[in-house]
Amino acid sequence: MKTVLVTGATSGIGEACARAFVKAGWRVIGTGRRAERLQALTDELGADRFHAAVFDVRDETARDAALDALPADFAAIDCLVNNAGLALGAAPAQAADLANWKTMIDTNVVSLVSLTHKLLPGLIARKGGIVMLSSVAATYPYTGGNVYGGTKAFVRQFALGLRSDLSGTGVRVTSIEPGMVETEFTVIRNGGDQAASDTFYAGVNPMTGEDIAETVLWVATLPAHVNINTLELMPVNQSFAGFQIAREN
Repeated sequence: MKTVLVTGATSGIGEACARAFVKAGWRVIGTGRRAERLQALTDELGADRFHAAVFDVRDETARDAALDALPADFAAIDCLVNNAGLALGAAPAQAADLANWKTMIDTNVVSLVSLTHKLLPGLIARKGGIVMLSSVAATYPYTGGNVYGGTKAFVRQFALGLRSDLSGTGVRVTSIEPGMVETEFTVIRNGGDQAASDTFYAGVNPMTGEDIAETVLWVATLPAHVNINTLELMPVNQSFAGFQIAREN
């Protein structure tokens, strides 16, 4: 039985990934800050199949303690799903909160790089896989996307760089780049405003966390000689933005 570590498993795509991988016969280590949500997943999925690792991905000391305390059945990690991440605010750069920018960089980039580096020796030994959750924002800029888009562009390029560096090791690396997925993501981005999130997704028929989780599982369970380098997904009702034009008065 294989084991996957999924960061950000307390909601959205990460939570859906935990359920999808357990259903497919994997053991899952789910990380997150909200212990009560991870406990609910443990109760639902079973402690023999789901292990809750409660820590903030930005806290390397807590992360290392949690990984060092993994039960023997969960200690050999075959796949890393770097899902934890967030967007904070949607203001243009000139009006943005610098603290929000730094939090996004610390969460979306620094913690992802740090955890990946820590797990690489084991993943190489087991010829495992790494799945990065990037975004269409890595490729298509939009007003207010600034640092969030920059962090996701880093994730995409980091995945491609790892793919190159790990050539010959048997480790597979994929960047999954979704468009609109209705989760808590937009609620958090808007400071907890559920109404703003509901308005954003209204009438779009956006993708769900389950849609992306099934994609992650598909990538992770392909034959060992097949690597998906990058995979971009959008709901049918979303497409590429037009060019902006600012006209002089």
